[in-house]
Amino acid sequence: MREPSVTLLEDAGLGPEQPGERALAFPCRNAPVDVLLVRAADVPEYVQDGVVDCGVTGADLVRERGADVEELLRLGFGACTLEAAVPEESPARTLRDLEGLRAATVYPHLARSTLSEHGVDVELVEVTGSVEVAPRLRLADAIVDLVSSGNTLRTNGLRSLGVLFESEATLIARPNGGDDRAHRLAGVLRSVVEARTTRYLMLNAPQSALEEICAIVPGSRAPSILPLSEPGMVAVHALVPAADVWRLLPQLEAAGGSSILLLPVERMLS
Repeated sequence: MREPSVTLLEDAGLGPEQPGERALAFPCRNAPVDVLLVRAADVPEYVQDGVVDCGVTGADLVRERGADVEELLRLGFGACTLEAAVPEESPARTLRDLEGLRAATVYPHLARSTLSEHGVDVELVEVTGSVEVAPRLRLADAIVDLVSSGNTLRTNGLRSLGVLFESEATLIARPNGGDDRAHRLAGVLRSVVEARTTRYLMLNAPQSALEEICAIVPGSRAPSILPLSEPGMVAVHALVPAADVWRLLPQLEAAGGSSILLLPVERMLS
């Protein structure tokens, strides 16, 4: 999480010094913020104990450690899912089929709590190494592990039975920490995180096509409509989800949109 975290601070305007490979701490040039580099698994403890004001770690590690912290903001990187998986030849087809079986995991607390939420009672075998080999070694009937792309599961002849927990990089702080510095930082970072998932759309369109175009453009706010010098033509400006761009462009063009431009958004304050 080191590189995307530093990039996020840079995009937020904090001006972090570029840390060397062996650096354990570095300051930010444009803000009174010092950054401490520690293992992601240790961050919940550092925050809970007040060693730092806030920290960036995986939501899965927060749950696994059971730390008394407040989740301020999901940061949009480091996404993964906790999934239960079995060998391809296993008769198990759903999470319910794991009832009474043995499952190996590196995350016993998170696995136990999420399986319990699904009403499944499984005997967990805690391991510290490559959990994917556990079924092959007959150590367990299944595994519960973090999955990014699923390639590792397929390579080891395993198939997923379903997602137990969705995780990503998260900004955390002590609950009721005594000051609002962590919340102010969360607000600054939120403006960048939300902007990264948004594009600024501009296009020209006939006045007669305006109703159809406004129906196509998603979002919580109405588009801005500006008159053009050409009679009967208007300019439409709107914020749209970046993930929807691939389907929006042909629809807008078919509705009569022209001179369509999409621009990245640096900051967005709700």
